[in-house]
Amino acid sequence: MTNVPWLTIIGLVPAVGALILFFMPRHAAARQIAFGFSLVTLALTLVAATRFDTGSSAQFQLTEVHNWIPQWGISYALGVDGMALAMIVMAAILVPVCILAAWRDIPEGGQRENRYFAWMLLLETMIVGVFAATDVFLFYVFFEAMLIPVYFLIGSYGGPGRFRAAMKFLLFSLAGGLVMLVAVIAVYFQGNGGNRGFLVENLTGLSMSTATERWLFVGFFIAFAIKAPMWPVHTWLPEASTQAKPATAVLLVGVLDKVGTYGMIRFCLQMFPEASQWATPVVVGLALISIIYGGIVAIGQKDMMRLIAYTSVSHFGFIVLGIFAFTRMGGSGSVLYMLNHGFTTAALFLIAGMLMQRGGSKYIADYGGWQRVAPVLAGTFLVSGLAGLALPGLSSFVSEFLVMMGTFQRWPWVAAISSIGIILAALYILLWYQRVFTGPKPEGDRYARIPDLSSRERWVVAPLIALFLLLGFYPKVALDVINPAVDKTLTYVGVTDPAPAVGSAAGTAADHGSAK
Repeated sequence: MTNVPWLTIIGLVPAVGALILFFMPRHAAARQIAFGFSLVTLALTLVAATRFDTGSSAQFQLTEVHNWIPQWGISYALGVDGMALAMIVMAAILVPVCILAAWRDIPEGGQRENRYFAWMLLLETMIVGVFAATDVFLFYVFFEAMLIPVYFLIGSYGGPGRFRAAMKFLLFSLAGGLVMLVAVIAVYFQGNGGNRGFLVENLTGLSMSTATERWLFVGFFIAFAIKAPMWPVHTWLPEASTQAKPATAVLLVGVLDKVGTYGMIRFCLQMFPEASQWATPVVVGLALISIIYGGIVAIGQKDMMRLIAYTSVSHFGFIVLGIFAFTRMGGSGSVLYMLNHGFTTAALFLIAGMLMQRGGSKYIADYGGWQRVAPVLAGTFLVSGLAGLALPGLSSFVSEFLVMMGTFQRWPWVAAISSIGIILAALYILLWYQRVFTGPKPEGDRYARIPDLSSRERWVVAPLIALFLLLGFYPKVALDVINPAVDKTLTYVGVTDPAPAVGSAAGTAADHGSAK
């Protein structure tokens, strides 16, 4: 246990910023205060990350454990492994980027602007809590508490259909959360009648009947599949993404949805290893459907925000596929994919928002030739799009390659089918770029007055593109942190990488040769 409660401090800083914004005077500098608190959170997160020992054998580091509700065995317990740390660092980077991008989202200012940025900071607190919680009940509390700021960010600040989108998001998430709550209570009583409490490490390796373990797995998995989102429980995502402000969509799709795939690894695989293997054929089937369905539907979208949402359905299919391949390469690729997807999706949503702000429309058909109108905007979109389709040299390529190779180790035919998603990604990104940015310069005086990216907007995009390049050319900086967590999870599941067939055959031939 560390002497400095790093995780508590990191979660508390944005919460303090949110409280200040909620109660400060109407005409105060809300944007600057929110941005300042988000930068402090980022700085503290990076300092805490330097305290993380990649060579440690402990599952969790930077740990804090305090009795919360001792009668029920509930603890305020925080800690991170490499996977959780990567997700918290990703969130800490994206929140200030989103605040900077949302600088002029609320032009009327006043209390409405104060609350807008306050909800974003409060959401960051919930994000840190949900990834750092090592008590299952505490995780559930943060899992449900995240819904509150997201509901208000969509319902109060979104587009014309914001109320319906916010309610649909809330109902889907609450339904999954209630199913998980039943499973949380049930697994608690499996631990010697509740004597083990709710700590993840105490609920790992419980002795329970096969049927019980499988039902508990299903309870957790449904909640995580909705959050991820996977087909067929994804339908809340396109509507929420379309109606939300671009910065809100980034936090929703780029960060919050990772709680679903994170939960599958942390709880489904670690606590229910037999059931995870039992459910693998169905989960892999759903992942393949998500990959292909998301890609095909994305190609046909007319609304840019809906297009990005459906690309995420496809990408999450790859992430889930890598998780349930039960190989070291697939698992590492999935966690790295979660990290890379957060950055690429953020860039696409935010650049699309900048485009819509200038063009006054979210429909692709209303554009064309904008490369001649705003060349820097077009260039940054192209780099972000190429990262999204996993061009070699950019971040997503490494993660997608690892997922495909890890899946191929286990099921070559599944990897072959999933490769259709790569072709679809090239189609929906390149067609989108072609329809919006290529062609003759649009006619009309208003196009001559449209500005290219401002200095503030370039500061929004620049760190994301830098991360595409860093993680594309030097993924080791992330994989060194992620790999030990993946190895430990596979140990809990009790699986190892399949032996290479070619290597085995070669080894057999060599043995025969030496025998002669």
